[in-house]
Amino acid sequence: MLKVFIAGQKSFGAAVYKAVKDAGYTITGVACPADGQYYDRLKKAAFCDKAKPVIIDSDKLRSSDIPDGTDVIIAAHSHHFISTKAREKVRYAVGYHPSLLPRHRGRDAVKWTVRFGDTVAGGSIYELGEKVDGGAIVLQRSVLVKKEWTYKDLWREALFPLGVQLILETLKMIEDGKYSATPQNESLATWEPPVDQNTRLFRPELMMLP
Repeated sequence: MLKVFIAGQKSFGAAVYKAVKDAGYTITGVACPADGQYYDRLKKAAFCDKAKPVIIDSDKLRSSDIPDGTDVIIAAHSHHFISTKAREKVRYAVGYHPSLLPRHRGRDAVKWTVRFGDTVAGGSIYELGEKVDGGAIVLQRSVLVKKEWTYKDLWREALFPLGVQLILETLKMIEDGKYSATPQNESLATWEPPVDQNTRLFRPELMMLP
């Protein structure tokens, strides 16, 4: 069975942890936010696990923190950039983004989906790389957005469970030797800033511009 490292946070990270564990995969470690305003649910799930995976603060994650033999890194609602060296430690490094990439790149994709009045939304599993939310698409599925939904409704009712499902499907694809990825169409890409301007994402691709 695959050995998985999860970088994430909150309820979604904990749900992914449980689903991956229940599917029979070995979780070698987790990277989650440092203790601050709340005690993270992903961290709690890892602490309560009798297998005792490695636990590291996301902003301190280094390649040496990824246990040897780990096959996959999964970004499950992680807002921290995962370095090239960390990704090179494993065969596959993928993340879940709650939009139909390349539309709505950025940390507040769900909020912008509702603000723009999109009638169709979705979730994407994509390869982690140097461009935030810009890696090749592994899996993608759409959902209809109800007119009365707030962004919280869209996340809770549709995109949260879809993300867990797509992550499990991706792991099964890897196991079955059916994994493939298709580059995103950059001409269709959109990037929206954080709704809260105090919570910016680190975007290494901007450092490469002339």
